Amino acid sequence: MTLELDHVGIGEEPGAALPVVSAVAAPGRPGVIAVETEQAPVLASLVAGGRMQPETGRLLLDGHEDAAAVRRAFALVDTPGVAEPFPVMSVTRVVREELAFAGRRPSREHVDTVLDELGLRAYADTHVQRVPTDVRVRLLAELALLRDGVTGLVITSPERHGGAVEGWFAVVRDIARRGVSVALVTSKAAAATVEALLDTVEPLDTTQTEDPEDVARPDGDDPRLPSETDHLPTEATA
Repeated sequence: MTLELDHVGIGEEPGAALPVVSAVAAPGRPGVIAVETEQAPVLASLVAGGRMQPETGRLLLDGHEDAAAVRRAFALVDTPGVAEPFPVMSVTRVVREELAFAGRRPSREHVDTVLDELGLRAYADTHVQRVPTDVRVRLLAELALLRDGVTGLVITSPERHGGAVEGWFAVVRDIARRGVSVALVTSKAAAATVEALLDTVEPLDTTQTEDPEDVARPDGDDPRLPSETDHLPTEATA
């Protein structure tokens, strides 16, 4: 599944709300959308996720314009004002609220299972605003991938939480290597580092004759967490 932003933009230069940008996100290789200013990352994320129609350019999914299909397949991750947890929420509460919005009983045992699957039990009582950026990206991205039908992510501005780009991009890279299409919205400065790091992302071999569910997934692994916590909504913690 390939997502392409083909010269999309909102407003007119100079001072366009979203200057014209292009990017391609495919399984195994994240697409980088480099934008500046406070508003542009949110607008870029909404456009990339099929939630907002650009004034110029096209949003393509596997070569076709289908915003509804993009909305079904791509979850917004940590998009300010749209899909971000409240800063003082604990990691446990973030998981619990996701379970509740999914219509599941958010028992302690179920929450602990999610934390164990993510390897984040040590951060259970930590406010999400205080966890390292790579941990935050992993937590919110993995919860997004548990949502029914989600096979792609639009991750918004991880750099705003601090930390080295190399650290949080390693999480993005590893998720992409599982066959997930990831559109990364980030600052131009962070994008320059990411573009250099993209050379470390080897292309996936999609020529093998496996079951379609396994194609583009290393060793045939499901890109989601192997837990019972399927169908978690991504934007529930906004």
